[in-house]
Amino acid sequence: MIAVAAIILAVLVALAVPVAAALGILAVALSKLYAFFPLLPALGETLWSNSTEFVLVAVPMFILMGEILLRAGIAEDMYRGVDSWVNRVPGGLMHTNIASCTLFAATSGSSVATAATIGTISIPNMKRMNYGPSLYLGSIAAGGTLGILIPPSVNMILYGVLAEVSVTQLYLAALIPGVLLAVLFSVAIAVFCIVRPDLDGEHADADWAARFRGLRALAAPVLLFLVVVGSIYAGWATPTEAAALGVVASLILALSRRRLSWPDFLAALEGTMRTTSMVVLIVTAAFFLNFVMVSIGLTSAITSAMTGLDISPFMAMVIIVCVYLVLGCFMETLSLMVATTPIVTPIVASFGYDLVWFGVVFMILIEAALITPPIGVNLFVVQSVRGGAPGPIRQVMLGSLPFLIMMVAMVFILIAVPGLATWLPRIAM
Repeated sequence: MIAVAAIILAVLVALAVPVAAALGILAVALSKLYAFFPLLPALGETLWSNSTEFVLVAVPMFILMGEILLRAGIAEDMYRGVDSWVNRVPGGLMHTNIASCTLFAATSGSSVATAATIGTISIPNMKRMNYGPSLYLGSIAAGGTLGILIPPSVNMILYGVLAEVSVTQLYLAALIPGVLLAVLFSVAIAVFCIVRPDLDGEHADADWAARFRGLRALAAPVLLFLVVVGSIYAGWATPTEAAALGVVASLILALSRRRLSWPDFLAALEGTMRTTSMVVLIVTAAFFLNFVMVSIGLTSAITSAMTGLDISPFMAMVIIVCVYLVLGCFMETLSLMVATTPIVTPIVASFGYDLVWFGVVFMILIEAALITPPIGVNLFVVQSVRGGAPGPIRQVMLGSLPFLIMMVAMVFILIAVPGLATWLPRIAM
C-alpha cells in the first residue's frame, strides 16, 4: 500500500500534473484500490467541513497585506533604512539583504514575495557596488525563505490546520529560531567575505544623521509587526483577527504616504485572489487525501513501519530530515508540506516529539526546499528578477549552498536544544 501510493505520487509529479489535481487523483486511486466502502461520496462533506475553518480566513488577509506593502513602496524605503545601519560589516549589502528579508518576512508571510521584493530592490546594487554575484544572489534567495518561518507565516497557518495544533503557539515558537537563523545567515556571509574578500563589494558611508533618518523608514514594518504579531502574543486577537488588523494598518500606512494608487490596489486584490485560490485548492485536495489515507489505514501503516524499526527518537528525526532534504529537490514546497504533513505528524508524535516544536523544524526543512535545485522556487524567483545583471542560474544555486548548510545546522540545534522553540509558548500560554 505504501509503495503503491509513493509510486502513484512520483508518477504524477514527474508528469507535471498540477499539485491539487495530483493530490485528488492519488486520493481517488487509493480509495478505489484499498477502501472497503465508497469514499468519494464523502468528498463534499470533507471539503466543506475543513474549508470552513475560521483560521483559514487569515491566509488571504496576510497575502493582501504583503501585496499592499509591495505596491506602496514601503519595502524599498525599509531596505535603504536597514542599509544605513549594517553596511560597514564585512559583507555589506548582503547583510542588508538578510535584515530586509527578515523585516519584510515579519509583515508579508510569504517566501516568494519576500525574495521577489528584496531582489528587485537589491540586485541593481550588486554590479554597481562590485559584489561577487553568487553569494550576493544566494543571500536574497535564502533570506526570502524566512517568509514562511518568521511570524506571521501563511505556511504556519496551513500546518496548524493540517496538524491540528495552535497557530498562536506556532507563531510564538517560531520567533526565536527565525531570528537566530537570520543571524546564522549573516555569520556565514561575514565568514565567507573574510576568507574570500573578492565576494565582498564596496561599502557606502553613512553618517549618524543618515542612520537616524533611516529609522523612520523602519517604523512602518516594525509598527505592522507590533500590530499583527504583538496582538497575537498579547492575547488580544486571534491570528485571523490580527491578519485583518494588519490589512487595515497596511492600508493606512500606504494611504498616508500617498503611494498606493487605485490601479495598484486593484492589482493587489487580483494578486491576492490568484494566490489564495491556488493555496485553498491545494489544501482542500490534501484534506480529502488525508481522509482517504486514514480510512484505508495508510497513515497508521506508515507510523507502524517507522516505529517498528526499533530506532531511537533522534535517529527517527535524522531520517525525517534526510527524507525532506531529498524530497525538497523534486517537489514544490507547498505541495510537499500539504501532502506530507498528515503522514509525518503521527510519526513524530509517536516518537514523543512535540508537534509545535516540530512545526518550526518542519518550516526550516520546507525553507531548505525553496533553495535546493533543481526546482527550488526561490532560486528561479531571484534569477527572474536579475534584470540588468544577467548570468547563469548556477550562480544562484552555488551561492545558496552556505545558507542551506546553516538551515541544516539550525535544525540540529533545535533537536539538541528544543527549548529554543518551546520556551516562549510555554511562558506565554
